[in-house]
Amino acid sequence: MHTAPRTGAGGELCHDGRAAGETRAALPRRAPDERSARQRRQRLREQLVAWAFIAPVAIYMVVFYAYPLLRNLDLSFRDYTLASFITGEAPWVGIANYIEILGSPTFGPALWNTVVFTFGSIIVQFAIGLALAVFFYRRFPLATTLRALFLVPWLLPLLVSASVWAWMLNSDSGIVNSALAVLGIPQVNWLTSPQWSMTGVLLANIWIGIPFNLVIMYSGLQNIPSEIYEASSLDGANGWQTFWRITFPMLRPVSAITLLLGLVYTLKVFDIIWIMTRGGPGDSSTTFAIWSYRLGFGGGSPDLSPAAAVGNLLILIAFVFGIIYIRTQRSTEDAS
Repeated sequence: MHTAPRTGAGGELCHDGRAAGETRAALPRRAPDERSARQRRQRLREQLVAWAFIAPVAIYMVVFYAYPLLRNLDLSFRDYTLASFITGEAPWVGIANYIEILGSPTFGPALWNTVVFTFGSIIVQFAIGLALAVFFYRRFPLATTLRALFLVPWLLPLLVSASVWAWMLNSDSGIVNSALAVLGIPQVNWLTSPQWSMTGVLLANIWIGIPFNLVIMYSGLQNIPSEIYEASSLDGANGWQTFWRITFPMLRPVSAITLLLGLVYTLKVFDIIWIMTRGGPGDSSTTFAIWSYRLGFGGGSPDLSPAAAVGNLLILIAFVFGIIYIRTQRSTEDAS
């Protein structure tokens, strides 16, 4: 039996019997749904592409940073020996290794030497690097050539630099003592005297780190608009006033990151000290990095777990200063 098609409110009919008004009402609902689906697919593709770019970095960080850090923490909370690496069994001792190193007679001298070596290095490196950056900022003949020559200590392998300084500071045949003898100054035992060994390794590390500070601070000077210096000269400011009221304040962000990177790098300096003095005489130039190596690899019976605990102290110190830097930067940004 044939059924008559239904009519809409206006009496118009569709081919399938629905009112034209109903069809027109349905179409606008389908279009946004299709657009939303396309947008979701597009966002998904963009997210997948983003993750594809991030994945190599994430894998690298996990394999070479996160896993070694967790492994070192586990090492410091257990009693590992050489046999433990073979059998895979090491008893859990908790914070016993940290108590052991904190109570060690080497802890006090190592802490003091680490503070002196780190802050002595970065303060002098930063001051000389900043002075050289300001000096080379002024255009003069051979400025580029001289600036390139100052990069030589940075480009040399640390093994070469430390060996050269060990020869220069040699008590008997070193060029430094020979120069002092010409001036009538008695011989100084730079590397074999407990009073001078830290000074000797400080001189070498400062010489090596100056180029890094020079490059970073010189780059920061390039970002200061020249119009500011022109305005200050029109106001009658001299060179000293211009430096303290314009140059130094505007270099503050660059200075902060330079000091932080210098701190993190200097905390872990090992090869320079080890080649020149091996942390001696006694513990006179032993830092946490040297102490950790001595405990783990410097003796006939390695103390691997205490060595890992000392290494974790270095990581903790660097982490604390990193947090201080981040908070300082946020406070500066909020104030501005």
